[in-house]
Amino acid sequence: MDISPNTGKFYINGEWVEPSTSDTLDVINPATEASIGSIAMGGTADVDAAVAAAKAAFETFSQTTREERLELLNKITEGIGARSEELAAAISAEMGAPGRLAKAAQAPTGLFHFATMAGILADYEFEETIGTSLVVKEPVGVVGMITPWNWPLNQIACKVAPAIAAGCTMVLKPSEVAPMNAILFAEVLHDAGVPPGVFNLVNGDGPVVGSHLSSHPDVDMMSFTGSTRAGVEVAKNAAPTVKRVAQELGGKSANIILEGADLAEAVGRDAFGMCMNSGQSCNAGTRMLVPNSKMEEATAIAKASMENVVVGDPTSDGTVIGPVASEAQWNKIQGLIQAAIDEGATLVTGGLGRPDGLDTGFYVRPTLFSNVTNDMTIAQEEVFGPVLVLIGYEDTEDAVRIANDTVYGLAGYISGPAEEAIDVAKRIRTGMMHVNGAGPDFNAPFGGYKQSGNGREWGAHGLDEFLETKSIMGAVAPA
Repeated sequence: MDISPNTGKFYINGEWVEPSTSDTLDVINPATEASIGSIAMGGTADVDAAVAAAKAAFETFSQTTREERLELLNKITEGIGARSEELAAAISAEMGAPGRLAKAAQAPTGLFHFATMAGILADYEFEETIGTSLVVKEPVGVVGMITPWNWPLNQIACKVAPAIAAGCTMVLKPSEVAPMNAILFAEVLHDAGVPPGVFNLVNGDGPVVGSHLSSHPDVDMMSFTGSTRAGVEVAKNAAPTVKRVAQELGGKSANIILEGADLAEAVGRDAFGMCMNSGQSCNAGTRMLVPNSKMEEATAIAKASMENVVVGDPTSDGTVIGPVASEAQWNKIQGLIQAAIDEGATLVTGGLGRPDGLDTGFYVRPTLFSNVTNDMTIAQEEVFGPVLVLIGYEDTEDAVRIANDTVYGLAGYISGPAEEAIDVAKRIRTGMMHVNGAGPDFNAPFGGYKQSGNGREWGAHGLDEFLETKSIMGAVAPA
């Protein structure tokens, strides 16, 4: 698959340049287990060159006008739209998203983040008066970005768009599992006229490129999305230089089905929806909490819904979910399914191994466990696969307790009478709550509590993350 002529190069200071190393890595199509091409794997010298370019570019880009940055955002939006088919095809091939999902959601999210940020930038207040002081917001500086493979373009765009809007410069290390879309994205930015050094791309792994980037003294901020374990390492590397660290990490989101909810609608909708993207979403509602008195009924509804999830070739029209992204991910999911069985959870549907007829590819059977207790491994660890657990509760107080009994706090879901649902949502210690099937909102902040990270992405709050606040005392005459 000839995705781009630049897969063996890095984008540094406005040019595609040769890497400092000869190391390469095959990018594997998880549906076929075959290589779709190879990428160059960078070293510390490549990071140094990219950071130096970003640092030099910051001197001028930080001084650009709102209108100049708006023009860039609009051109990038147009560029993503023009190449959306290529981007979707690359994402599908490298991480296994069905073609329909790649075209309808994976690629368009990149466009939506840039379009949304352009609208926010147009009216954003960079200055305010407090007493006799002028308080101004200025770009934080050079930003290191590390992004994951599950929603690759979405996670790149929701960092790059606000960074450009703020006047920052940046170095991106995308996931080496799904790097091809990032290379196409860099081509879009180049064609849109992003000034040299403002955006730089270096491929590589976490221990070498990611570590050097997050510890680099000339990087002013790290923006990281990935596992909590890796996020801890980024924070440790960043600590000696006291750089800002924004993290969007793991989740184990509870989905509370209240007594007054329409059980068939809520359970059926959310059991099916949790499987989207093969369950590889950090905000997936993987712990479904149902009244103990309705466990049997809820189990039957969830079983029927999940057995309607068609697993198959991402290029086939009828496929609902494709494979998970890698062999390592497949093995992790199998281990957690086995742990649930060993700990006494009731396996309702799915289970170990590949679905029937899919002997090649990292396919996972949509799996449902009922009668799960919240202390089980399957209820505490992030699976990142199409695996749902049903946990019973006695009353609303018990449901809130169970929902909050996790180290994570990224998202949550709740179904039932609107006023009651909103009241309960306010008691759940997460950064986001979805009420009665509400979907994502590109203007609303995205991020979590506890070990799900710190800082917020998306919308105006996402722009705030890339700005420093300065007080200029005495700049305003007394009233």
